[in-house]
Amino acid sequence: MVIRSPRSRSLAGQDLVVRRPAGATKGDRGVLLASTVTMFLRSRSGAPRARRGSAALRLLRRNRDFRLAFVAQLISFAGDWFLFVALAGLVFSLTRSAGLVAALIVAGTVPSALFTFVGGPLADRFNRQVLMVVADLVRGALALGFFLIRDASTVWVAYLLVGGISALEAIFEPAATAAIPNLVDPEDLVTANVLAGSLWGTMLAVGAGLGGLVVAAFGRGAGYVGDSASFLVSAALLIRIHRPFSEPREPHVEHPNLVKATREAVRYARRDHRVLALLSVKAGFGTATGVIGLLPVLAFTVYHAGDRGTGILYAFRGMGALIGPFLARRFIREGDLRTVFRAISVALVTYGAFYALVPWMPGIYAAGAFVLVAHLGGGSQWSLSTYGLQAIVPDHVRGRVFAFDFGLVTATIAVAATLAGLAADHFDPRVVMVGFAAVGVTFAGVWTLATRGVRRSLRPDPVPAARA
Repeated sequence: MVIRSPRSRSLAGQDLVVRRPAGATKGDRGVLLASTVTMFLRSRSGAPRARRGSAALRLLRRNRDFRLAFVAQLISFAGDWFLFVALAGLVFSLTRSAGLVAALIVAGTVPSALFTFVGGPLADRFNRQVLMVVADLVRGALALGFFLIRDASTVWVAYLLVGGISALEAIFEPAATAAIPNLVDPEDLVTANVLAGSLWGTMLAVGAGLGGLVVAAFGRGAGYVGDSASFLVSAALLIRIHRPFSEPREPHVEHPNLVKATREAVRYARRDHRVLALLSVKAGFGTATGVIGLLPVLAFTVYHAGDRGTGILYAFRGMGALIGPFLARRFIREGDLRTVFRAISVALVTYGAFYALVPWMPGIYAAGAFVLVAHLGGGSQWSLSTYGLQAIVPDHVRGRVFAFDFGLVTATIAVAATLAGLAADHFDPRVVMVGFAAVGVTFAGVWTLATRGVRRSLRPDPVPAARA
């Protein structure tokens, strides 16, 4: 399990165009899992309603390989949230500490932040498909280790296992994100980005909501088994994909070591201010995510709803993260990033402003409604910033850039979760949530002002960033 903010997930610039057959095949039953999200799809303004509503489903029906990747991650994410609901309740019931609940988020982000700088170069150097399958298989085995936790003296095992799963996520995630433009045809890439962006939110809504009910009915062991099984199913689906996950590697191309690869990513961003601005979006967003670790605490101490309450709040969070990328699609204009930057500012403000109201709601469902609206902003900014990076970053360095992006946001999430947990052990968690929400609104203003020059420089049909 890794605690993700609206998970990552995508337009290629001129250097990214990969010409290949459409690979059209008849849809199999896996496509039905995706049909629940297509009702939210919105294309650019002026497109016929029927065409807008069916673009995602048509892509899933005709592109077998993308469909398999989509369903694999759909199932894996559902398992993640079964596990988190079970672990959050377990740790709080054994320790009664908000700080230790928040520490689960830290354990799920710090290893990702560290290992993502390994995952990025690996994704650019080795077979991305193999990396993803191996990561899934090992995570499936680790998820069963949570059965070893029996009392407060063995709680430390949870952090060790979550950390191990998180480290493997840092191998899986850059490869998965970098592979998307290679699994679809260029004309389908915008739609694929919206679908990939909705994945995390879809299964947070379904996984957390069902997870709360299943854990309450069958015990927390059901969450552990569900997460393990989800990784194994994901690996089985990924093995069946035929399209290459990356462009052919030229034999004479140098493969930089870890330190050099990280330096290249930083140097690359500094040369193109569009990339630097987009990299800063998720990193700054992460500073406000201390609010997320407080949701289980609110469920137990403010709304007295236990594991079921945690599931409810995270399900509303997932619904917002699901719908957000589809709303963001309305601001994407092929070859023009100007509306993307404006929409990111609005999305960041929405996230912080609505979270400031969450802890003061009279009931858990009212609180959940405000969480949903907040994550309309959170899901939108994640999808938009990812789209922008894939619009201008070429394949040969894309894995490293996304690894750097993922590392930045996981690092800020870890810091925010740590501070939120420590503060909630000494102060009213409602007040702590408002404080972190204020940080989010403040960052939105700072980012908007700091990127004025970049926005003014944007023109239609952006050229890809300079080669690293």
